Amino acid sequence: MTWSLTAGQAGDAPEGRRLIQALGPHHGLVALLMDSAYQDNATRELACGLGFVPVVPPNPRRRQPWEYDKPLYRRRNGIERLFRRLKAWRRVFTRYDKLDLMYAAFVTVALIAEALR
Repeated sequence: MTWSLTAGQAGDAPEGRRLIQALGPHHGLVALLMDSAYQDNATRELACGLGFVPVVPPNPRRRQPWEYDKPLYRRRNGIERLFRRLKAWRRVFTRYDKLDLMYAAFVTVALIAEALR
């Protein structure tokens, strides 16, 4: 698992591609559950090139939509629930920390606590 902290006005797709590259190449079938913000061609091609199977629904207005594993995509709900549980930590939700390093450290602590639940 990998994550990063970006500015609020930063776009999702460029940072998502950087995180996919940070995961490195994989051999075999490894599903990559992605939000619709990552359904652009560049992100999907990068994921396929590194050995991932991108699971993301196409925009309904696309001329050439692709097939995706709908039951597997439904498991993305667990990721959304994790974000909801992280936001239940008041210090994460309100972002009291002034330094990005301190905020990232506390998010890591919250992730560890959630993993141990």
